[in-house]
Amino acid sequence: MQTPASDSDSHFSILPLASSSSQDQPLAVVYPIRHSLTRPISRIAISWARGNTLHVSLFSHHQHSGDGEEDAGGRVVEVKLSGAGNGGIDNDAQWRRIIYGSVTPFAVFQNRKNSALALTKLPAGALSDVEWWEYAMEYSREINSLLSTAKSTASSTVEDPRTILAVDEGPNSLKAAWELLEIFYADKQSQAWLPERLVDWLADYDGLFSDNQSKVYSKLVDLQKDLVYVQAIEDDPKYWDGLSSALAVGWLEIVVKLLRLHGSYQLDQLGRRETENGLVEAVVVLVSKMPRLRPELPAGRLGECYRNKTDFIKAWETWRARVTKLECSAFWFECGHQQTKEGLRTMLQIMLGNSEHLSARTYNWVELYIAHFLYIRPFTMGLESMYSLAQKCIHLKPLSHHNSLMGLLLGILGENTEVVLAECSKAFGPWMVTHAIELLTAGNDQSENLLREVHDNLGGVSIEELHRLVYAQVLASHQLTWQIAPVYLMSCMKLGMGLLEILLYRQPVHQKQGLLKTLEICRLYELESVSSNIVKIAGVHHWKHGRKGSGIFWLQQAQDEIRLNKIAQKLFDFVGKSISEESFKQWEGLVQLLGSDTRTAGGLEFLHKYRDFKKALQQVGDGKAKDAARRAVESLITLMKSPSTPQRFWLPLLYDSLKLLTWQEGPLLDVMQTNLLLNKLQELSMAKLRPDYVEPDLPPQALSSVRLALARNLGRAILEEQ
Repeated sequence: MQTPASDSDSHFSILPLASSSSQDQPLAVVYPIRHSLTRPISRIAISWARGNTLHVSLFSHHQHSGDGEEDAGGRVVEVKLSGAGNGGIDNDAQWRRIIYGSVTPFAVFQNRKNSALALTKLPAGALSDVEWWEYAMEYSREINSLLSTAKSTASSTVEDPRTILAVDEGPNSLKAAWELLEIFYADKQSQAWLPERLVDWLADYDGLFSDNQSKVYSKLVDLQKDLVYVQAIEDDPKYWDGLSSALAVGWLEIVVKLLRLHGSYQLDQLGRRETENGLVEAVVVLVSKMPRLRPELPAGRLGECYRNKTDFIKAWETWRARVTKLECSAFWFECGHQQTKEGLRTMLQIMLGNSEHLSARTYNWVELYIAHFLYIRPFTMGLESMYSLAQKCIHLKPLSHHNSLMGLLLGILGENTEVVLAECSKAFGPWMVTHAIELLTAGNDQSENLLREVHDNLGGVSIEELHRLVYAQVLASHQLTWQIAPVYLMSCMKLGMGLLEILLYRQPVHQKQGLLKTLEICRLYELESVSSNIVKIAGVHHWKHGRKGSGIFWLQQAQDEIRLNKIAQKLFDFVGKSISEESFKQWEGLVQLLGSDTRTAGGLEFLHKYRDFKKALQQVGDGKAKDAARRAVESLITLMKSPSTPQRFWLPLLYDSLKLLTWQEGPLLDVMQTNLLLNKLQELSMAKLRPDYVEPDLPPQALSSVRLALARNLGRAILEEQ
């Protein structure tokens, strides 16, 4: 890592790195850090953040400022590591678009697979009988469309005659790898013309091969830059090298366009260079008429297509005869431009399949491989012969260092599923492996047996399920993607359900939207018990953190009678106590939330009656509201008569009612009501003799005060009735 104190400062390294490296030890990747701190930096702390991001904490030295105060500072910056597994896609938003976009194709494909298995009652390998590859191809195309970006193609779409390549934002290696898998595993219709599919693939993705090594694409890019400044282009050796290289890999459109830039086509040169122009045009015609063993060509591509091998062989022999005839023509002696004569004859040798010229004009084994398909072995069929040819090309052009796309292609040609998975995992990450397995097993019994066989050393799961679990774990580790992890977990028959429950239990419950999302997932996958437990957890969490209303709400949703009863018991602690108006409102709200269903939380009927009594008692005030006092008396008598009123609350209720029992304007209770309350006091005196009796939290003189008040009220009531 390198860190500048400011934009104008020179870089200094956190760790000293060698400025040069050997071929075996590539240059270390340097990540610049901008922190705006005054150097020197005294301490650095590095820790992992989410994904492939580092938190780098930088602390500067203590320095004395001009006013005598110490100046110390620090910064925390994030450094994103561009490690392997991104497939050339560094934008997080684009990766999330791919991740979310691939969920639907994957889920639909799994549903079709399960439906086909249920209908046919056949093992998965027999699904080819119902044209399973069509489903796989549709799935592959949907995934492929998500990977599309603006790309540089071999065919030109720009009208400028000197523009041979439209150099835009390059394609990504993830899409290149996916298309390779699609060509060999999903697209069964193209099996008869696999070499031609590889020609198209190289035209799109040759630029992705090593930046440290020459390739046809880079040669043409350099040539295009020089075309602006070169007057007589046919005098430039780079022109003929680029032409020969483009021809060797089958980029015929570029070859024709470059040949048409030849100086002999200029109007003022036609009279003096007629033979030379005729030779150039003859090569243009031969290139344009080159036979291609394929059903059709995309718009703008050159060549003549043949669907069956018989017609192609006839056309191939005829075309080769014309190339040979031109190569032996006497017109070469009349051509006065040496570079043109040598360049055109080199191109003819390439079309005739001269291995030395093909090797000289290609720069890696894949390009040489394509050249052999086009000009030496156009009838190559079957992966075994294709793999043998690949080994020969690697021997002629050995790899200077490993390339993921080349390694993937070699694993496919060698029918080595383990190598294919290893390359996908190493270079493109768990997303690629999880979704590519569906292509590897499409009609391929060998791959299917390998990937879906249960292994004891993997915990009793298959390789397919293991990779899905790994990918689901990656999704579950990020707050923006955890919601789609259940789709992949539910496709894992062994461990998926258990891990899904663990994932759902670990989601935070303090935010309503997140909780509702978790409950929705439980509903989708019919996890009723998990949903009930999560709602209980949410209720307890809110209650413990002071959000008592929310806690009661979620516990009611879960029908948790045990905890609701415990909450109701806590509310009993307010009975008989002097509480503030604000506390009473909170207590009243909780009682209201709990409702009056005694089956759900026993004893709540008493709390509701006590709430009405307490509200009426608060309205009495200083003895001036007689109507409120009579309502309070009615509530008191109702409470004392009700069997739902616990005996331990009799004395607190009567003590709260002292103001009513000693009403100055006259007795509020008649003789019968007063006797009822006196009888309750008598029962309470007898209850004190029991060992389980609990003394209420009241003043010592509470009982005597209540008894005296009732006696006075009884006397006043008798006198008033007489």
